[in-house]
Amino acid sequence: MKTEQQYFDEAISIAQYMNEMSTLKEESFAIYNQFTVPKDAFIEQLKNSDVHILAITEDWCGDAMLNNPIVRKVAEAAGLDMRATLRDADTDLIDQYLTNGGRAIPIYLLLNATGEVVGKWGPRAPELQQFVMDARAGLPDKEDPAFEEAQKAMYTNMRQQYIEDSKYWTYVYEDFKKAVSAIL
Repeated sequence: MKTEQQYFDEAISIAQYMNEMSTLKEESFAIYNQFTVPKDAFIEQLKNSDVHILAITEDWCGDAMLNNPIVRKVAEAAGLDMRATLRDADTDLIDQYLTNGGRAIPIYLLLNATGEVVGKWGPRAPELQQFVMDARAGLPDKEDPAFEEAQKAMYTNMRQQYIEDSKYWTYVYEDFKKAVSAIL
């Protein structure tokens, strides 16, 4: 089995990943182009660390659409190397980082200079988890003929809010900062 560092070495840059997206690309870049990294001590902490970031992601994922641009901006501000690997291309990696038994993405692994995983964040900030749970609670039962259409509308609405409401960006940034600061 490959190490996380081997996955990182084989991965593409997050910039290349985003440029090659076939789904949710425009939405991801809408967030990327609007999000500004706050000027706080966190970026200096990251600059002084010797970490690099591996994102386990897929371009069809709404959480990745929101999180990847923000974490990318953080990595760029701190001068960190951030790369992306596709969850579905090799499930051995994601299977080591399951969320409640599932292959939830995106997952961000922070590796030190020797390639050891020193931190992990993802797939979403607690406020976003609550937002998703609240939205799902309003759906009809899965057996209901209206379920599929209602679920599709829910995801469309959520993606639109992720793009238009900067509070969601702040949730991502603050929770990422909290998790990563704890390991630096």
